Amino acid sequence: MKTLSRLMAASLLAIGLVPQSQSGPLFDTLSPEKQSLIESLVTDTFPDTTLSKEAQKEELAWFVQAAAPLEGTDIAVLSEQLTTHQYEAEVLAPAFSALTGIQVQHDRKPEGEVIRQINLQRIMAAKGQYDAFVNDSDNIGTHSRSGFALALSDFMAGAGKAYTLPTLDLDDFIGLAFVTGPDGKLYQLPTQQFANLYWFRYDWFQRPELRAGFRERYGYELGVPVNWSAYEDIAEYFTVYVKEIDGQRIYGHMDYGKRHPSLGWRFTDAWFSMAGAGDKGLPNGLPVDEWGIRMEGCHPVGSSVRRGGATNSPAAIYALEKYIDWLDRFAPPEARQMTFSEAGPVPAQGHIAQQIFWYTAFTADMTRDGLPVVNEDGTPKWRMAPSPHGAYWEDGMKLGYQDVGAWTIPRAMGERNQKAAWLYAQFTVSRSVSLQKTLYGLTPIRQSDLESPQMQALAPTLGGLVEFYLSPARRAWTPTGINVPDYPRLAKLWWPNIADAVTGEVSPRQALDNLAEAQDRALRVIERNYLVRKCGPRLVDERDLKGADWWLAQPGAPKPALANEKPKGETVRYEDLLRRWQMTEG
Repeated sequence: MKTLSRLMAASLLAIGLVPQSQSGPLFDTLSPEKQSLIESLVTDTFPDTTLSKEAQKEELAWFVQAAAPLEGTDIAVLSEQLTTHQYEAEVLAPAFSALTGIQVQHDRKPEGEVIRQINLQRIMAAKGQYDAFVNDSDNIGTHSRSGFALALSDFMAGAGKAYTLPTLDLDDFIGLAFVTGPDGKLYQLPTQQFANLYWFRYDWFQRPELRAGFRERYGYELGVPVNWSAYEDIAEYFTVYVKEIDGQRIYGHMDYGKRHPSLGWRFTDAWFSMAGAGDKGLPNGLPVDEWGIRMEGCHPVGSSVRRGGATNSPAAIYALEKYIDWLDRFAPPEARQMTFSEAGPVPAQGHIAQQIFWYTAFTADMTRDGLPVVNEDGTPKWRMAPSPHGAYWEDGMKLGYQDVGAWTIPRAMGERNQKAAWLYAQFTVSRSVSLQKTLYGLTPIRQSDLESPQMQALAPTLGGLVEFYLSPARRAWTPTGINVPDYPRLAKLWWPNIADAVTGEVSPRQALDNLAEAQDRALRVIERNYLVRKCGPRLVDERDLKGADWWLAQPGAPKPALANEKPKGETVRYEDLLRRWQMTEG
């Protein structure tokens, strides 16, 4: 991160952010020791903020005052092992404890373990090991139905009112819709956010000889692919025809395919919606979402086509077939045996031309000094752009996935710890600290941070991250939504069934038939499960099913098979894409 730090320092000098010495009513009431601590935090720990220094001191002073009745409380929280959460655990937790006297143990574990711990406490329905979790908003359908999670909307208006930051400014959060249940209540508070976008070697795409060769072979310009047809042509071009650049074997596609739980994320993170399997409507498609689950009212009613779902629809089969075909023909041979974590660093090695399924969480790792994909001046040789869409996709549909890690507070716990956990959660997203955290982890959650002079100064080194998040395009990138009533139970069905198709044990069609039926069985179990208190699944009896043919003849999802699943490729110049965003209100 030396490059980022160097550029960040230069940007701060340029915009003149110099620590000030103003104080305010709350700050002036604090002890000299607390005042000195806040002065140090403002000057040394959180110099980058969208607040004035006076307002920042007042906000930090509010935490001191609000926490006074809770001083001496110990809380434990759990999050994933992301860079942003490292910052929270190593910087924010100690700062909060010093300010408030509330001791925070901020643990970080793999995502699977986070979900396991949540499930343990959910099943026990009693106070468990952790007072709060940072978990994906993909669980919103689970939390809002099960009664496990505290309804933050109710808490802020009731027992937690005196412990709710007056300057929290919920309207400033860019992902609030993703943490809202079908009842309209807020159940989680976003603390980090990153998207799944298209990544490509901008420098290679600009080479005249490569552009001319592509145009001659395919009849259109080499650029950012708008559809999967263009992505496939570009993958073929670099893998099969270019083969080498600067003496190095190169590939036109990167992915992973090992039989592993992360293979499930590769699909539940919106691959079917990118293909066009679901319905129109944001954030997730209604009545059929990107998992292929149909919902009527707030009740999931099925996944299989014969129940009106789209998990085994022609569009979903097309999506799985393309994934396997591209993995086999255009990715490095070793990709087939890689997991998500193993495949993530590969594009930074310099021999990948593009990747259709790339998480912006890797941005910081892609900008390190000395990498083959970074110029000497610290600017990237690569760019990120909106993902191309499949043949079944239509305007108005979700186009990609967005990961939103959000604070979730269990409902069944002591009121004192509940309030302390809520204070800590708010501290980690407050405007006093959020910009500094964003500059460190590059997972923005606030509009004000994205518009800040610091982020604007840093934008040229981030390959399009800031431009994307300030563009209207980001609205089509959303997490798993409320159609999924029990994320842990349903998500674990995906990777074994997908893996069976990848290894060739069954055809893509059979794999998705198996998945759809398994998901329907799980919905039936959830329907009978006492843990689901409201808006649970309602599956009609087998004898009352309308059948696949009837559903495929209806408008919307599930959609019948297209006669042509590879229309002509379409691309756009990256510069033109940026101009379109700049001309459209974000």
